[in-house]
Amino acid sequence: MSPNLFASNVDAHHGENEMAEGDVDIITSAGRRIPAHSNVLAAASPVLESKLVRPRRSYEKTIRILGVPCDSVSVFVRFLYSFKCTKEHMEKHGIHLLALSHVYLVPCLKHRCTKALAEQLTIENVIDMIQLARLCDAPHLYLKCMKFLRSNFRKVEETEGWKFLQHHDPLLELEILQFTDEAELRKKRRRRHTREQNLYFQLSEGMDCLEHICREGCTSVGPYDEEYSCQKKLPCSKFDTCQGLQLLIRHFSTCKRRVKGSCSQCKRMWQLLRLHASICDQPDDCRVPLCREFNQKLEKRGDDELWKSLVRKVVSARALTFLSLPKRKREEEEPRLRDHQIRRFLD
Repeated sequence: MSPNLFASNVDAHHGENEMAEGDVDIITSAGRRIPAHSNVLAAASPVLESKLVRPRRSYEKTIRILGVPCDSVSVFVRFLYSFKCTKEHMEKHGIHLLALSHVYLVPCLKHRCTKALAEQLTIENVIDMIQLARLCDAPHLYLKCMKFLRSNFRKVEETEGWKFLQHHDPLLELEILQFTDEAELRKKRRRRHTREQNLYFQLSEGMDCLEHICREGCTSVGPYDEEYSCQKKLPCSKFDTCQGLQLLIRHFSTCKRRVKGSCSQCKRMWQLLRLHASICDQPDDCRVPLCREFNQKLEKRGDDELWKSLVRKVVSARALTFLSLPKRKREEEEPRLRDHQIRRFLD
């Protein structure tokens, strides 16, 4: 039965302003008696229902809820009737309400308690909260505590709660340390992955700029097989990359150490030309220098797996860049990024 439907049924049965006389007493640790109605308690909690239907020696119906402050028990009973709990009550009795909701199987109250307690985490209480989350099987609160500990570990390890944990619950201490280490490893992996993806996107952009320079020309370098005037040429949309590539091409064309292989800049240019040839599927019509020669070598010798992996990732980055463009821009760029070219390396 849903909480709202249950509450409306209670109001309809007993009236909004008056309730029938209680037939069961809830006894707290201080001996306080809280009158209640067995049908309400049984409908709200299967545990209380089992206690109420159990045969009793005495005629008097009582349920003992011990180990919890009287006010917390009173708020708990009130919630069983109305399924409502104020923010003030949650701040004051949240810990005890979570324990009661776990013991007496009241999931809606347990959900509210875990959510409220997760917002009340501090350096001083996080150790108590994570122990409570384990005891009460509250994974949401447990995860929130773990994340809080990971972000504030240096401060938490100076508290008395952490020192107590080290001496009395080494297993939980180990869990916290493992979570912190694993989170740090995940963070490093994400950073490494981001750096790698940025590199692949830069190489993809470099391939576009190389084709653009060799086919159309840019501000200082144009097609190698025709006269080129760069006086009226405006910078392209990727001019930062294009400018660096033009400088590299100009150096490559005049470097005397290029053939010997002792120039690091020329090695970089050789790798870019080879990468382009690995991606290009029309070497006979390609305007990029040495594209046909590299393709012929590729057909004879093949590429190693590491290079093939690099090619696949650059092609994937190129495809993602293409798909992220606006529709009109995609239509303009589509002839330069053919679907069959992408499938050739992703299949």
